[in-house]
Amino acid sequence: MEKPTIGSSGPTGGDGAPVPDPARFVRLGLLFYGGLLGLTGIAAALAGRSPLYASAADARAGIAWPDDAVVGVCAGVLVIALSALLTASTRLGERLADGLAQLLGPLAWRDCVVLALASGVAEEAFFRGVLQPWLGWVAASVLFGCAHVAPRRDLLPWTGFALAAGFGLGALFDATGNLVAPVVAHALINAVNLRLLALRWRGGTPGGDVRRPPPAD
Repeated sequence: MEKPTIGSSGPTGGDGAPVPDPARFVRLGLLFYGGLLGLTGIAAALAGRSPLYASAADARAGIAWPDDAVVGVCAGVLVIALSALLTASTRLGERLADGLAQLLGPLAWRDCVVLALASGVAEEAFFRGVLQPWLGWVAASVLFGCAHVAPRRDLLPWTGFALAAGFGLGALFDATGNLVAPVVAHALINAVNLRLLALRWRGGTPGGDVRRPPPAD
């Protein structure tokens, strides 16, 4: 395996492509999700309601913590399994995984967990907690998909995946009446899939085409 080299624009992999900076990626991610949470708080204050619940009746009913968390875990595991199946069995899924791995680079497991928790809480609070009660399930899910428009053509299937996930997470929110299940599912999906993509970047998964040596975790 070839060693990374340092060019004028930063470290590069064996093929000369720049190696993404995980620390910068995490900082930008936390900044973005922090801003999204701030926007959520402002919107909730203006609306006079908590983004944690789907309705006033759900707020009065409260949260069934173990049940809602288990529902979220089951939904997350299902999506992770479907994603892994598409990656392993279809060329489209394989190309998407390779493209995302190249974009994200050598994320450590800690980076994956931090980004997963931040995105799970912030995105669910905004799209489900704020937008869904206001705009409805369909509109909020479509906007969630639009917010995940890929920066490259080969990553466009990711937008479709996000759209489908948005509908599923919105259904969880309506079914349970609160954000616990969708947040748990969202964070679990992101944590596992980010880690799998980081391993793919390292060439550590079967069929991985992205084989550039990362810096030590």
